[in-house]
Amino acid sequence: MKYISTRGGMQSQMFQDVLLEGLAPDGGLAVPESLPIISTQVLEQWRSLSYPELAAEVLSYFVTDINAVDLKSITAAAYNPSLFRSESIVDVRELNDGLYLLGVSEGPTLAFKDIAMQFLGQVFPYVLNARGTTLNILGATSGDTGSAAEYAMRSKPGVAVFMLSPHGRMSAFQRAQMYSLMDENIHNLAVRGVFDEAQDIVKALAGDLDFKQTYRLGAVNSINWARIAAQIVYYFWGWLRSTTGPNQQVSFAVPSGNFGNILSGHIARRMGLPIRRLVLATNENNVLEEFFRTGIYRPRLPAQTHATSSPSMDISRASNFERFVYDLLEGDAAKVKSLWQQLATDGYFDLSAYLDRFERDYGFVAGVSSHENRLSTIRRVFDESGMLIDPHTADGVKVASHYVEPGIPMLVLETALPAKFSETIEQALGRPAPRPPGLEDLESRPQRVVELPCDVASVRDYIKDHAKV
Repeated sequence: MKYISTRGGMQSQMFQDVLLEGLAPDGGLAVPESLPIISTQVLEQWRSLSYPELAAEVLSYFVTDINAVDLKSITAAAYNPSLFRSESIVDVRELNDGLYLLGVSEGPTLAFKDIAMQFLGQVFPYVLNARGTTLNILGATSGDTGSAAEYAMRSKPGVAVFMLSPHGRMSAFQRAQMYSLMDENIHNLAVRGVFDEAQDIVKALAGDLDFKQTYRLGAVNSINWARIAAQIVYYFWGWLRSTTGPNQQVSFAVPSGNFGNILSGHIARRMGLPIRRLVLATNENNVLEEFFRTGIYRPRLPAQTHATSSPSMDISRASNFERFVYDLLEGDAAKVKSLWQQLATDGYFDLSAYLDRFERDYGFVAGVSSHENRLSTIRRVFDESGMLIDPHTADGVKVASHYVEPGIPMLVLETALPAKFSETIEQALGRPAPRPPGLEDLESRPQRVVELPCDVASVRDYIKDHAKV
């Protein structure tokens, strides 16, 4: 399997190269030259596999430059049950009326990002050791990517992490998860801006090819293809755990901010997984919902990006959206490059001519959830099932409820656990969310964070002073 850029300016590369590259040199994103198709026969053979075994099978289609024995060792280490709160790694729980929760948030930081990050935490050292080099990971987080990356990379040899977060825009639990880490290779940088501005800094530094090469910059945000590939696995797992025979359809509802999670579902569907619908759920920052409703992509300015009670989705420019547009345009990299140039000058682009294809060809539908929707959904789910869900998952449940069809399970991705957003849980139910064992004192632990202006120069200077070289 080889990879090319969505903007056409990168020579084809193998998995290990795009793993370390992150953002493509031309500013685009790495995508496979072609997607593998999984037959019904192979799908049925996978039913008896454990999660790490399934991960090795699915990833083997994308990771062809690591031998099968080593890949199985990597996935076994990444998905060791001792790291997760579910013995099965990812479980499926029934809510009601055809709705189910796909529990992808049972990892060490209580968010779905752990699934991919634990894989990266194993494959990065493997590749770096084989090549005898180091890597400085630069990322931005709206809340969950940061802690998942840092927990996966902490004290890993040859790796340093520089994680930008929007100052004051995350929950107290999210901040404490990141800032309480004292490992020497972890650097938390709180920038005075919103997530989109932090992500812009990451892209600017990744696009400075001399700086990127000198300081060996890599990425763990979902601009890194390895993140997307690892997330594809749990769509196959969810289908295998909610069906009993071949060709049965399942729908997935995904709380969406940066588009990486639902993109993995889109790729699984393109690989032949029988997915009926991909239900995209947004909060008040509904740029993606607007696109799937109108065909117009119009990201908002930082000042127009709302601070909401599902803060990990407070994003107006979805980095992974470019990969979907590349697919929609049937691999026309020149057209993709032109659209992103138009976006930079005009602030929007119009693909309404493709509107009828979104659901017909790709299964996409979308909806919006508000703060009041979140509170009422949390209350309703708890009253009806006794299950406690977090605000982002509540967005997913609310939007999914409009698209449930008889005989087709609707799996809502439980993207985080409620303990991370206890203030909103208390507002909904009148009491805080219970803490998992060992995290009762998280906010009271010492914290280490550096506050910086939200500009490229400040972050560049910090990396120069602290990078592994």
